[in-house]
Formats: sequence, C-alpha cells, structure tokens
Amino acid sequence: MMVRKPIKTWREEDRPRERLVGLGSHALSTTELLAIVLRTGSREKSALEVAMELLERFGGLRGLEKTTLGELCQVPGIGKTKAIEIKALCELAKRFVREEVQKQEKITCVEDALNYVRRYYGPFLRDESREIFSIILLDIRNHPLCHLEISRGSAYATVVDPKEIVRQMCLHQASSVILIHNHPSGDSTPSQDDENLTKKIVSACEMVGGRVLDHIIVGKNEKDYYSFAMERKL
Repeated sequence: MMVRKPIKTWREEDRPRERLVGLGSHALSTTELLAIVLRTGSREKSALEVAMELLERFGGLRGLEKTTLGELCQVPGIGKTKAIEIKALCELAKRFVREEVQKQEKITCVEDALNYVRRYYGPFLRDESREIFSIILLDIRNHPLCHLEISRGSAYATVVDPKEIVRQMCLHQASSVILIHNHPSGDSTPSQDDENLTKKIVSACEMVGGRVLDHIIVGKNEKDYYSFAMERKL
C-alpha cells in the first residue's frame, strides 16, 4: 500500500473510510481509525502517515490523551482545529466507558467496588498530575446514587474534611460510601496520612449510621490499585 500519495488517490478498497463502510469499524487498525478523524494529512504526508506519527510520538492512545493542544500542534499536519478534535475524541471515549459502567446496578462485594472504580475512575485519574479525592454514594441496597469530587490538591496531597463527606451522605440520604483518590506518583500504596484519614472518615460516617465500604487508591497503570477493604484495613 502506497502511503506517500494522498488517500483519495488510493484504490477504494484500501482507503480507511471505504474499508470501514465495507468491513465495519472493528476491522480497521487504530492508525486507520485516527486517519479517518484527521481527514487530511500534510503536504508531505498522508492522513495515515500523520496518524502513525501521532501514535508513535506520544505512545499510543493513552499518550495521545495526555498530550496538550500545544504539543499536538507541533506535529506537521496538525493544526489547532485538528488538535481540538483529537482531544474531544479522547474525552468522548472516556465518557463512553463511564456510561457503560453506570449500567451496573449494584455493588455487592469488594471485587465489584474495585472493578467499578477501575473502569469509572481509572481512565480519568491514572494520568492526573494532582491528587483528586472523590466519593461514590450508595443507597441501602448498594446501588450507586451519585459520584462527587470532594477536593483537588497538589501532586503530593489533598485536603479532605470528613465532615463534608458526612454532609453529602446526609444530603443524598446515602447509607454507604466508597472513597477514591489517586497517587500521581503512580504508586498506589497508602501513606500513613491516607490510613489516618480513612480512620477519621470511617468514624465520622459511623456517627450518622453510615458505612465506608472501601477506600480505593488509583495508581498509574491499569493494575495499580489499592483497596483498604481487600487488605482488611477498614
């Protein structure tokens, strides 16, 4: 397949758009799908070559999602408009995953909670440069009621007031809560401050008849998670 020529000059059966129509999107490579989003390349390269360069330079789709608009615009063939479209596409992909996760009706065990957090929060928190502390409030039957961000901090810590979590539980008439925060360092091992904070929140929730089901720390990679419940530290 010639890639130096503009895609519109290729044989129809080799063009990404026509291949998608004829074979379905699942049959296309990541490079081909990205080339369809780009539509055009640069003077020197086809859209497929530009897509290939993007994925190689930034380390695949995850690296592309972490990239800033300015960094994207440094790639020949990527102007501001295309950079914005790429970032919008990455955000839509993450939100699609969240919509799928929210279809889960009930969290019945530690594994359910960990899987829920891995899928719902993982794509958003794994590459965050600051610590973010969030909670999932659940009703008496362990159905998720809502997701709330409690605080944003620095690369090393965030300030969390247990009274705010209790207030939100009362406000939403929640019976239990799952605590979530990330470690930008990538190491999901809890610090002493994490353990102390967890104990304070557990005590505060118990005072109003609430229960902390788990506190899950999100690390850098897909398997980097720490569950207080799984480690029997609740």
